[in-house]
Amino acid sequence: MIEVLVTGAAGFIGLNLVSVLRRMDNVDLFQYDVNSTEDELQEALRECDLIFHLAGVNRPADESEFARVNAGLTQSICETLRKLGRSPRIVLSSSIQADLNNPYAVSKKAAEDILKAYHEDTGADVVIYRLPNVFGKWSRPNYNTVVATFCHNIARDLPIQISDESQELQLVYIDDVVRAFLGELQLEGNQNGYCFAQVTPVSSITLGRLAKMIESFRKSRDTLMLPDVGDGLTSRLYATYLSFLPPDEFPHRLQTREDQRGTLAEFIKHPGLGQMFVSRTKPGVTRGDHYHHTKVEKFLILEGKGIIRLRNINSNAVLSYPVDGREFKVVDIPPGYTHSIENVGEGELVVLFWASETYDPGHADTESLPVLI
Repeated sequence: MIEVLVTGAAGFIGLNLVSVLRRMDNVDLFQYDVNSTEDELQEALRECDLIFHLAGVNRPADESEFARVNAGLTQSICETLRKLGRSPRIVLSSSIQADLNNPYAVSKKAAEDILKAYHEDTGADVVIYRLPNVFGKWSRPNYNTVVATFCHNIARDLPIQISDESQELQLVYIDDVVRAFLGELQLEGNQNGYCFAQVTPVSSITLGRLAKMIESFRKSRDTLMLPDVGDGLTSRLYATYLSFLPPDEFPHRLQTREDQRGTLAEFIKHPGLGQMFVSRTKPGVTRGDHYHHTKVEKFLILEGKGIIRLRNINSNAVLSYPVDGREFKVVDIPPGYTHSIENVGEGELVVLFWASETYDPGHADTESLPVLI
C-alpha cells in the first residue's frame, strides 16, 4: 500500500487524478484543498510516501496570491516535512512559463527552487513537470485554459475573443498528464534526485485554428459531420467540447423526412467514412429499388421483419435474405446490384444503414432499377 497526498485535489488536474487514484486498491489517498484544515494537511504529511503537489492559483484577484499559494504553500509543506524528519517523493505541477518574468511565472519558479532546497537538505526525490496548456474535462473557463473558455462559450453561442489568430499554443491532454503522474507511483526505478519530467504528446495549434475547430463541433449538430476522431488532438478536443455542453443539450433531435413509406433520418457523416442513417418503414412497404456504381452499403435491421433483395443488374436472378431485428444480421450491398428492403412484419421495420460515401445530390451515384422484374 502506498500513501499518497494530492494537494489541489478539487482543482482541474487534481480532480482528474483523484478520480483514478481513489479506485486503485494499492493506494491510500489523502486529499488537500482550500476547504481542508491544517490538521488534515499535517496528518497527511506524517503518513504520505508520495505527494502530488498540484495546488496553485492561475488568475487570482490579487497578484499577491501567486506568491502566497504557489510558493508559500510549497514552503510550508517542506518546512513541516523537515520538522517531521520525513522525505517523501514530491511531484510538482509547474509551468512552461517558469522561466518568464511575470508574477505567475516567478511564483512557479520559486516553488521549484524551494523543492530543490528541500531535496538538497533531505535527499528526497523531487520531480518537476513543467506543463504547457492542459485541457480536458472538468477544466474551468476563463481560468484554466483558453480551450475551456472557447468550449464553454461556443457551446452556449457566446462570443469569444482572439487577440492574435496566429498565436501558437502548446497543449497536453489531461488524461496524458494523469497517465504520466500514475507512473510516479512506482517509487523504485523512477528518476531519482531532483529532476524534470515531461508529459507526451504535446500538440501545437494556433488560436485561430483552435477556434475554428471548436466552432465546427458546434455546427456538427446541424451538418452531422463527425470530427476526425482518428486524429489524436481533434479527438481530445471534441471530447473536451462535449464535456462543456449544458446537460439539457446532451439529447438533440435529428431532422427527419416523412412520406407514405415511413420516416428516414440521417445520423452522422464523415468525408472519409461515409454516413449512417436510420429509417422506419410501414408494414407492406418496400424501399430502395436502385443501385450504385461505386457506393456500397450495409443494412442492419434493428426492429421488425423484412426481406432484403438484390439482383446483379446484368442478371435476372434475385437473391433474397430474410432479416429479423432479433438477429443483428448485417447484409452487405455490393456495387452493381440493385437492391430493396420490404417490411413483411406486422409492425414498423427499423433499419440502420451505412453508406461508404456521404450523399452528394450532384453526384448521387444512385440509379433507379426495380429488383423484381
